[in-house]
Amino acid sequence: MPEGWAVCQLDSIISYEQPTPYIVKSTDYDDTYTTPVLTAGKSFIIGHTNETNGIYEKLPCIIFDDFTTDSKLVDFPFKVKSSAMKILQVKKDINIEYIAMFMSITRLIGDTHKRYWISEYSKIEIPIPPQNEQDRIVKKVRLLLSRLDEIMENL
Repeated sequence: MPEGWAVCQLDSIISYEQPTPYIVKSTDYDDTYTTPVLTAGKSFIIGHTNETNGIYEKLPCIIFDDFTTDSKLVDFPFKVKSSAMKILQVKKDINIEYIAMFMSITRLIGDTHKRYWISEYSKIEIPIPPQNEQDRIVKKVRLLLSRLDEIMENL
């Protein structure tokens, strides 16, 4: 490991919260409503609700699908569709976008319908560079992804 880097298990740098207080009560979604309802899967925003109670606002955070191990960085208030996810917060001295990028490429694929965060995923080790290096990596990945988007648009 380079000097100043450490290897940590995810559960030592991330705390999780059950989404139960933030589960939407009605699935009568409408795009004119203001609060998005999220799932950690590919669809991500599955609708909008007019419910005003139980909106998650401790941002940014990462939502993690406990069955598929999909994850998404979220920087806006939301409600969730179901309890099949965890809401993750990263320790203050670690760049949450760095962790989100790592998690977006680190998937566990299982053949069982079990919850993965506590049993397996939280035990994954991640290299943690110093804060300035985390920020540099995030900036570079953003730039590269932006360039890829431009290339895809021009195909």
